[in-house]
Amino acid sequence: MRRTPGAGRAGGDRPPTDRSRGAAAALRGAVARLRPRLPRTRRGRRRAVQGLMAVCVLALAPATWLHAVADPRVRTVQDVPARQVAVVFGAGLWNGKPSPYLANRLRTAAALYRDGKVKVVLVTGDNSRAEYDEPDAMRTFLVGQGVPDDRIVSDFAGFDTWDSCVRAKRIFGIDRAVLVSQGFHIRRAIALCRAAGIDAYGVGVDAKHDATWYYGGTREVAAAGKAAFDALFKPDPHFLGPREPGIDDALAAAAR
Repeated sequence: MRRTPGAGRAGGDRPPTDRSRGAAAALRGAVARLRPRLPRTRRGRRRAVQGLMAVCVLALAPATWLHAVADPRVRTVQDVPARQVAVVFGAGLWNGKPSPYLANRLRTAAALYRDGKVKVVLVTGDNSRAEYDEPDAMRTFLVGQGVPDDRIVSDFAGFDTWDSCVRAKRIFGIDRAVLVSQGFHIRRAIALCRAAGIDAYGVGVDAKHDATWYYGGTREVAAAGKAAFDALFKPDPHFLGPREPGIDDALAAAAR
């Protein structure tokens, strides 16, 4: 029987040719060029470490700023200073009803109202689609918790924390407020509302340390960078518009 070239080698494993050797060498060269080159000298390595440390410091600076600005203003329902208005930030709907995280925020706002710490509640959230209406769902929940309907004001364009803070100041005329959100978010809310011109304290709502909590905490590290940008450059929110009298009307109803 005549053997064909390569017979007896698994998969036709033939000896490498000059062409295949050249291709392999070119591939190794490409990989070597892409591989990061570590400094070979002690001075170079020290500079590399210093550069890495500088990047880490810059990355963590916004989060450090949030804590420095907001930590003294995070309180509980019992010790937060009384303000006329509480601001509750949206946190998603499940089948048209407040998510568990949002429901906890709303229960806390209702407790503030019952304890006389606030007179009016501003609910701010997303209503960008007809089938998704955070503020109305929040209002319905608060009424179920005993807050009178005429003490609740809706902001339908609170698409993010900065938008909610700016609109609370410029559209609804709020100068002082108690903010209500989960603990991992409340510092960013305080810092941004203060940057928007509101004398704000915050109540951090307790939450079960589930996957959502860990996601929220991780997300805050990245969100701190955007918060620092918003506080520094103060961009306009997605929607402004004329001054709305809702807060003034609700306070007048509370005074009767």
